Amino acid sequence: MKRFVYAFLILLLFSTSAGTAGAQRKVSKDSYVIGFYNLENLFDTYHDEGKNDYEFLPDGTNKWTQAKYEKKLHNMATVIRAMADDNHCYHTLLGVSEVENRHVLEDLVNQPEIAGADYQIVHYDGPDRRGVDVALLYKPENFKFEASESIPFTFEGSSIEFSMNKEQQADFRTRDILMVRGLIDGEEFAVFVAHLPSRIGGKGGDLRSRGAEIIYNRAMELEKEYPGIKIVVMGDMNDNPTDESMAVYMHGKEKISEVGPVDFFSPFLSMLKAGYGSLAYRGEWNIYDIILVNDSLAKGKGLDIIKINKKGFYGRVFKKPFMTQQSGPYKGTPFRTFSNGTFIGGYSDHYPTYIVVGK
Repeated sequence: MKRFVYAFLILLLFSTSAGTAGAQRKVSKDSYVIGFYNLENLFDTYHDEGKNDYEFLPDGTNKWTQAKYEKKLHNMATVIRAMADDNHCYHTLLGVSEVENRHVLEDLVNQPEIAGADYQIVHYDGPDRRGVDVALLYKPENFKFEASESIPFTFEGSSIEFSMNKEQQADFRTRDILMVRGLIDGEEFAVFVAHLPSRIGGKGGDLRSRGAEIIYNRAMELEKEYPGIKIVVMGDMNDNPTDESMAVYMHGKEKISEVGPVDFFSPFLSMLKAGYGSLAYRGEWNIYDIILVNDSLAKGKGLDIIKINKKGFYGRVFKKPFMTQQSGPYKGTPFRTFSNGTFIGGYSDHYPTYIVVGK
């Protein structure tokens, strides 16, 4: 009997604690929502030349039909709309990952659930062999676009000692890092969107650190080019905020009081320690969907990051029952698109995360 009660309590804790953001403060009309969502393989049903997208074709291993694709689009739009309903406004900036091309992004922003947001798209085709990229959706009513760049993943000029030899480095392909610069409420902003190298095989820590190093170095250049610029770094980092890539190479600090001119505030670091999670793996919650802000946005003049949780947190992991497995061995975890190779019609294997900036 004791064993049964213990197992029940563990299951209850697993299904309710992580990913639940607690009571949320309402977003005021003069505030702006900035977030990130890994869309878990948003592929169309057509082959892109030079890309290994064959599993997402009608005759591929996933039997990826038009009906499944349309279901996936509807699901992604439903989550984005649910966040807008909760906040009484659409995201001003929404970074996304695991998108195949611009076509799928256009189909997404034209879904009836979110068409009213009039989202504009910033996207570059990258070198990833599967063909998945990162992108940014922005609301032109709130964000005045100025410039963008696609930053390649390179090994040159790094301070990191890599496990790959030079030949392996030359053959390595991963997602580019997207940088978009523009104005929010007249203030200069830059946002980086990343999907850092995978953890498959338990490897890649040095590669993720290199990705963070690339982002950080470009961010420091922008701060010199545009003094006082507000910078947001977001993405599926395939690392937790406590890992070396984020804590050391991104200079991520847990508390705003710890943030100096060359540091970033990492609001999801304290949330991870408190038991929140954006994805679960083997019964353990992680927050790989990380957002960080620079010193100017953490404690500068004008727009700043603001608390949006009554427990004092500056970030939110967005989780709703319809986005969550309600039964079976994965109960309480994100309701994903595929399970063990079978299409189950879910949403994503990640929960989205966001912050709010305001005055």
